[in-house]
Amino acid sequence: MVKIPINQKTQEPKKEPKQEPKKEVKSQAKSEPSYGAKDIYVLEGLEPVRKRPGMYIGSTGVDGLHHLVWEVVDNSIDEAMGGYAKNITIELLKDNRIAVTDDGRGIPVDIHQQTKKSALETVLTTLHAGGKFGGESYKVSGGLHGVGVSVVNALSTWLRVEVSRDNTVYFQEYKRGKPEFAVRKNGKSTHTGTKVIFDADPEIFQKIEYDRKRIIDHLRQQAYLTKGVRIMIVDERGDEPYRYGFYFDGGLKSFLSYLIDGETSIQDESFYVHKTYQDIEIETAITYINDQEAKELSFANNIYTSDGGMHLTGLRSAMTRTLNDYARKEEYLKEADENLTGDDIREGVVSIISIKIHEPQFEGQTKARLGNPEARTAVEYVVNEALKEFLEKHPQDAKKIIEKNLIAAKARKAAKAAKDTVLRKGALEGLTLPGKLADCSSRKAEESELFIVEGDSAGGSAKQGRDRRFQAILPLRGKILNVEKSRIDKMLANKEIRSLVIALGTAISENFDITKLRYHKIVIMTDADVDGAHIRTLLLTLFYRYFPKIMEDGYIYIAQPPLFRVQKGKEFQYAYSDDERDKLIKKMGGDGVNIQRYKGLGEMNPSQLWETTMDPATRLMKKITVDDAIEANRMFDVLMGELVEPRKNFIQANAVYAKNIDI
Repeated sequence: MVKIPINQKTQEPKKEPKQEPKKEVKSQAKSEPSYGAKDIYVLEGLEPVRKRPGMYIGSTGVDGLHHLVWEVVDNSIDEAMGGYAKNITIELLKDNRIAVTDDGRGIPVDIHQQTKKSALETVLTTLHAGGKFGGESYKVSGGLHGVGVSVVNALSTWLRVEVSRDNTVYFQEYKRGKPEFAVRKNGKSTHTGTKVIFDADPEIFQKIEYDRKRIIDHLRQQAYLTKGVRIMIVDERGDEPYRYGFYFDGGLKSFLSYLIDGETSIQDESFYVHKTYQDIEIETAITYINDQEAKELSFANNIYTSDGGMHLTGLRSAMTRTLNDYARKEEYLKEADENLTGDDIREGVVSIISIKIHEPQFEGQTKARLGNPEARTAVEYVVNEALKEFLEKHPQDAKKIIEKNLIAAKARKAAKAAKDTVLRKGALEGLTLPGKLADCSSRKAEESELFIVEGDSAGGSAKQGRDRRFQAILPLRGKILNVEKSRIDKMLANKEIRSLVIALGTAISENFDITKLRYHKIVIMTDADVDGAHIRTLLLTLFYRYFPKIMEDGYIYIAQPPLFRVQKGKEFQYAYSDDERDKLIKKMGGDGVNIQRYKGLGEMNPSQLWETTMDPATRLMKKITVDDAIEANRMFDVLMGELVEPRKNFIQANAVYAKNIDI
C-alpha cells in the first residue's frame, strides 16, 4: 500500500528536445502550426528511452525502478537457462547502486560488423540489439525484445560493465547511455562471466529506493523456475551486510510446496511432469487444497504471464478433458449427468505451468500474455497423457479430486440460482440502487467517488459534509461477511454485501463488467480502531477475491482521518499520528494545549469530516495496489482463511510491530 495525496500529479519528463527556430509566416485568417519535414524529430540511439521511459519500463515510480534490476538479471537468467551459468549474485550497494554478476559466457567484445563498434558497446547503446533475435546463441530467452540492458544504460547516470572471457577482463563505463571510452582491458581472468553495475538516474525516477523484500521475492521465483541455478542477494546498505540465497533442485515441485505451505492438500501425491514436445520444454505441477479459489501461475521463458495465454489455456483444457473422461470411465458421472465445467475442475486447484519456447510471441512489452498457438497444442498433449497416467496410478488421489470437482459443480448450480434471483430483480444492473446509498449527482464515473462508511452515525456526518455533486455515501452496518470462508451464494445473501455490489454497478463473477463501474474512486472510510481495521480487512478481502480488476486498476483507496485535534486558544490543527501530535504540542508551546482524541468518525461534525478526510484539496489517502499477486494470495489465505495455525504463527511473529491497539 502506498500513501499518496489524492491530488498528486504524475511526474512529467523534465527534458524536451531542442526545437528549430520557426520562421515568421504572414498570417491569413489565423496562424496554423507548421507541419513539415523540419517538425519530424528523429531520436537517435537511446534518446527515445530517456524521452519516454514509461514505454520501456512501465513507469518512473517504484515499479519502473525495480524493472531495471529485472532487466539486468534476465540476461543472467538467460545464460543459466542455456546451461552456461550456474551462479548469479545481486548486490544492493551503498549509494543505491546495483551490481549483477554471473558466471556465464560474458558479452562478446569483438568488433560488430554492422555497427563498427565492439559488440559490448553495441548491446549497451542500441535498442533491439542482442543475441536473442537469430542464430543459436540462445535457444530460449526471456529478453525477447532485446531492449533490456540498453534501457538500463539509458536510464542510469552511470553504468560500468565488466566482462571476463578469453582469459581477459574487459570493461567500459557510460554516463546516461553514452560511452566514456572504448572497451579496455583490465588484466587477466581465470573464469568467464559478466558484471553490470548501475546507478539509476534521479532525473528520471521519482524516488530511488530499492525494496529488498521485493527483490528477494522476485529472485526466489526465478530460482524455482531455473533448476540448479544458485542466486545470492547481498544487501550492503546497512551496518552489516545482509545475505540471502536460493538453490532449488526440485524446480516447480519445490515451488508448489512453497505455494501451499500452511494449506491442507487433499492429495497424498502432487501431479508433476517435465517433458519436451516438438522443441517446447513443458514443466507443470498441480495439486488440490481445501479451498474454493484457484491459484494458477503461468510462465514462458521464466517470464510471469499474469494474463495467461496459450500455455495456460492448454493446461486448463487438458485438465477438463482428462478429469471428465476419468469421471465417466469410473462412473462418478452417469450417462445422464452433464460434464464438469472448467470452473468445477479449477476450484481449489494450485497449478504452475512453465514452458521454454524458442520464439515466444508475447503481447506487448509487458509480456503479460503468451500468444503462441503451438504452445497450447504441446501443453495439451503432454498434460493429457501424463495426467491420465497419474490418475490410473493414484486412484485414491483421483477419487478425492473428482469428489471435490463434483461438490464444486453442485455449489456452482446453487450459486447460479442465487445470482439469477438477484439478476431477475434487476439489482446488479443498477436499476434499483440500495435505499441507504446517498448517490452523487454526477454520472461520470471518472469524477465520481463512493465512500464506504462504517455505521449510521459516521454515515450521517459524511452525507451532510460531502460534496453532493461527485461524492456518494454508502453506510454499512456492522462487520460484513468474511467472503474468504463463504461461497458466492451465501455472500449474495448478505444484505450489506448485496448493497455494495449493487452500488458498484459492475455485476459479479462471470457477469462482471469493469466498464459499468459507477465510481473511479472507492474509498473505505472506517474508524481508527481495531474494529475499523477489521472492517477494512473484510472489505479488502471482498474486493480482492470477487472484484480483483477494480483493485488492479487502482480504484480502491483507504481514507486517513486524523487521530487528534490539537488546540490552543483559537488556533487548532489536526494530527494523523502520535508523532505529529507531539510536534504540534511542542510547536504550540505545551502549556494550555487541549487535545481531542477521535475514537470514531461519528465524533466529528460534518464540516470537520469534510475538512480533514473528504476534501480533495486537503485529504490524504492510501491507494491500494497489488504488487505481488502470489504473496497477496498467500496473505489473504493466512489472515482470512479457515486454518487457525498459520494465522496464529503470523500474529506471534509480527506482534512486535503492532501499534495503536485498543485496550
